Amino acid sequence: MARSHLHRIAWMTVFSALAHPAWAALDIGDPVPKFTANAALGGKTFRYSLADALAKGPVVLYFFPAADSNDCSIEAHAFAEAVDQFAALGASVIGVSADDIGTLSKFSVKSCQSRFPVASDEGKTVIQGFDALMQTRPDFANRLSYVISPDGKVAYYYQNLNPDKHVERTLNAVKALPKAGAAK
Repeated sequence: MARSHLHRIAWMTVFSALAHPAWAALDIGDPVPKFTANAALGGKTFRYSLADALAKGPVVLYFFPAADSNDCSIEAHAFAEAVDQFAALGASVIGVSADDIGTLSKFSVKSCQSRFPVASDEGKTVIQGFDALMQTRPDFANRLSYVISPDGKVAYYYQNLNPDKHVERTLNAVKALPKAGAAK
């Protein structure tokens, strides 16, 4: 009985830690690693460059564990539904997972509704660079969303395995960014 209770406490601690944003290695104001990766949009593959995207405005970069899983599909659909709101604020959206590009090519049509790209990071270098590796399942990215300002620094991050609040929170963070050319 005592062992079972300790086991339950240990798991609750692990899940609590994974859902808490303080575990992200990149904090607000930290510069982000620039990367290029194979990505898919509307089933077509291309080379995505974070530096190129940031030259056009803020970027919402979200990591997700696995294409076609229920929660990842829910999250991708929510981002697809909100992509026009992000675009109206000058921001772009990119999802990243450790899935292969073939899987993500299909996912980009089905769950992302051809509205935003998803990038493949099979080697997990981008995932590790953003401290988005799931500690309990290191073959997967954690569910972690960043808002990156055009200067290449973290403006906001949110980590939670539940996909429900990522779009709302990142959209609010983009809305809170200083406008380009605004008086400082």
